[in-house]
Formats: sequence, C-alpha cells, structure tokens
Amino acid sequence: MPDPNMSIPQLLRQMPLFSELSDDDIERVAHYTRDRHLAKGEMLFQRGDPAHGFYFVVDGQIKLAFSSAQGNEKVVEVIGPRQSFGEAVMFMDRPYPVFAEALVDTSLLHVGQRVVSDLLDQDAAFARKLLAGMAIRLHGMVRDVETYSLRSSTQRVIGYLLQQSDETAGSGTEFDLAISKQVIASRLNLTPETLSRIFHDLSSAGLISVRGKHITLHDPARLARHQG
Repeated sequence: MPDPNMSIPQLLRQMPLFSELSDDDIERVAHYTRDRHLAKGEMLFQRGDPAHGFYFVVDGQIKLAFSSAQGNEKVVEVIGPRQSFGEAVMFMDRPYPVFAEALVDTSLLHVGQRVVSDLLDQDAAFARKLLAGMAIRLHGMVRDVETYSLRSSTQRVIGYLLQQSDETAGSGTEFDLAISKQVIASRLNLTPETLSRIFHDLSSAGLISVRGKHITLHDPARLARHQG
C-alpha cells in the first residue's frame, strides 16, 4: 500500500500507469496533480459534475454509486488503494454518471486531463497502459452484468465470499469484510435483508460463520460446490 506521507512524484511512481515514465515526465505529471483528503462520508464529486482528470486512491476507499428516482442507491464499484478511476469519463467530455463518496478517511491524487492528453500524444507505451486499464474495467463490468443476470442471489454471495477469501486471505478461511454489509448488498444487487438471510442460511448449513465483519469459511471447496 502506498505511504500517504510520500511526495506526489513518489506516489505517482506507485501507479502502474506512470511507473515507467522518465523522472522529467513524472515531475511534469506532478505539476498537474493535486492531493485530496476526504473524511468518511465526504463527497468527492456528484453525479453530473464535470470531469477534468482522473483519480488515484492512495489510502482508503471510494464508493462509486448512483441513486434512483425512488431514492434507492446502487453501488457500481468500490475503489481501494492503488486503484484509479475516472479515466474513461475524462475523455468523453461528459459529466460523471455516478457520485463518489469516501467510505472511510481517504487520501487521493487528482491527475489533470491536460498532462494525460500530452502523454498520450508522445508515449505509445503509456497509451497502451491506459487503454489496458480501461479494458480491464470494462471486462469487470460485463462480468458483473453476467453475474446479476444469470446467477441466483445465493450464488452471487458465495462468489463474493470466495473472491474476498482469495484477495484478502490468500485462499485462507478467515477474513474481515473490507466494506459494510449494506454496501456489499448494493454491489451484488441485493437488499440488505436478502444478504442477511443468505448469510443466515449459509451459517445454518455449516458453511460459514459470521461475527460482525469477520467471516469464517469452514469448507471453501464445499462452499464452491454449493454455489453450483
């Protein structure tokens, strides 16, 4: 995880997108980069705000979401340390389609559009990295649509738990949820009540234990088979 006490050029070096730039180019990017610090619950931008660059999370978590006319919130993505967001919107010359809110105290960098456009014109390797990052994001969104459309509620929850086990515990059996259950429910296109019911059902089946945010997978292989 990047150290928030690093200088802006040092933090930029932690981003895969900028890791191979020359020192002079890093200094040029740093000139168009600003650091931001948000308290938990603070908004970074609202839906409809103009995009003048993209963001890199140094430390913390950012929720990207939108609200329906009925006031229901849909979480599109949760961005964590060493992840960036907003690159595609920056080039579309359109406003943000979502709002961004800090789930915890968060430090970010905002990289201005002008310097990114200049680098795209002069550095083919940089352009390929930027395109690859946006392609990965698009692939993830297509995978999400497939999950919501073709998998049951229980299958979605089990898939999420197995993924979190791999990412946070290295295929271990115990881990802490990185985000609240309410955000998880919205991310999986479920109501909080449905998520709680599924956790209860999986616990009753002896597949998992839930203590607050702490999750124990008693038999990951059996849980995967239960997913179908």
